[in-house]
Amino acid sequence: MSRLSQLITPAALGFLACLLTANAAHAQLSQRYGPYELHYSVVNTTFLDPAVASQYDITRGKRRAILNLSLRKHLDDGSTEARAITLSGRSWDLTQQNQEFDFLEVREGPAIYYIGDFKFINREWRFFEVDFKPEDSDESFTWEYKHQMYTND
Repeated sequence: MSRLSQLITPAALGFLACLLTANAAHAQLSQRYGPYELHYSVVNTTFLDPAVASQYDITRGKRRAILNLSLRKHLDDGSTEARAITLSGRSWDLTQQNQEFDFLEVREGPAIYYIGDFKFINREWRFFEVDFKPEDSDESFTWEYKHQMYTND
């Protein structure tokens, strides 16, 4: 269990989920893996309220961001359900400066989110690679993504 995952309190979960959803809605993307849909967004930590960032031990800064992931399974009846995942991942830049993620798992009711923080340089291209295995699957998947980062000056 990561040190961040030990800081979760039920009262703050809804607030964090709403905050991440509100600020990242324009950047919310997803990718399908069979019956699973991985939702992902990259959000500068300056968008996080200082109290929320402090509660989750997330360092705010104009050159810091978070990767937010969640997995939904599409069911036969047309609905979807959140799925827990086992995951590991990393991010790197064009010079191959590598940053491993120490993901924070956030659970609120039926919602499950995974948050990893990282540093970046303005206008830098960041590459992401995350291996994940849904809790109800024998199969593992790899998600890859590249995103140009900008500071919020």
